[in-house]
Parts: sequence; C-alpha cells; structure tokens
Amino acid sequence: MERVGDARDLVLCYVDALSAVDEAMRAAIPSLERLADILDLARSSRIISRSGQVGTYAYTVHGAGCRFVSDNGTEVDVDFATDGSEIFDLWRLRLYGLSLPEPLDVTDQDLRAAVRSLQPLLTEVRPEWFSIAR
Repeated sequence: MERVGDARDLVLCYVDALSAVDEAMRAAIPSLERLADILDLARSSRIISRSGQVGTYAYTVHGAGCRFVSDNGTEVDVDFATDGSEIFDLWRLRLYGLSLPEPLDVTDQDLRAAVRSLQPLLTEVRPEWFSIAR
C-alpha cells in the first residue's frame, strides 16, 4: 500500500482495503455471495463463528456490520445497509487511519471534505454515512 498522505488518500485506501477484504472473504468462504452475507452466516446459519480468522484477516461480527483486522493490524470496520451494501461513517475512516502502519489522524472536517470530493465514486446514503457507488 502506498503511504497515506492526506484525508483523500485515506478514504481511497479505505475503499481499496474494503475491496481487498471482500475479495479475500469471498475466496475463502464460497457460500459468501457478498460481504454482507457474513452477518447471516455468523448469526442465523451459524456456518462461521461471530469472530475468527479467515485467511489473513481476523474478523468480528457486530451490530449491523463487521470489523476486519489484517495481519499488519490495519482495521477495516464496515456496516451493512438493509440492501446489503457496505456503508461507513467518518468514525470508521478515522479508525482505519489510526490503525495504519504509519498512523494518520485526520479531522472529521477533512474526512467530510475528502468524501464529498470523491462523489460520484462515493454516495452519501444518509447524513455522514457513505457507500461505494456500484
């Protein structure tokens, strides 16, 4: 991963990291059609436990989402909307930045501006909650 230098880089790196998590989880768990399915697999189906290790990621299912931690300690926390799309807020972006090998602490104001500058790549699905446009 490239060095993250500012809020916009951080948001783009989070999007890339979320995509990498999605790819790794779907490769490791063939019944996973989309990342949001992890909630059902852990809760209703009990095919996987609520927390564990899949490939290079430790995961913990929580509330409406899941937290993934890579081998290097980088955290990608994501919630899922009712339609299964991945959604995230400024807090999750800050958490990601602080967990990087070279931590980056950015203000909510800078993150807000960065996310809005990345539209239409990102969509604000409700106030201060964002999704990757598909």
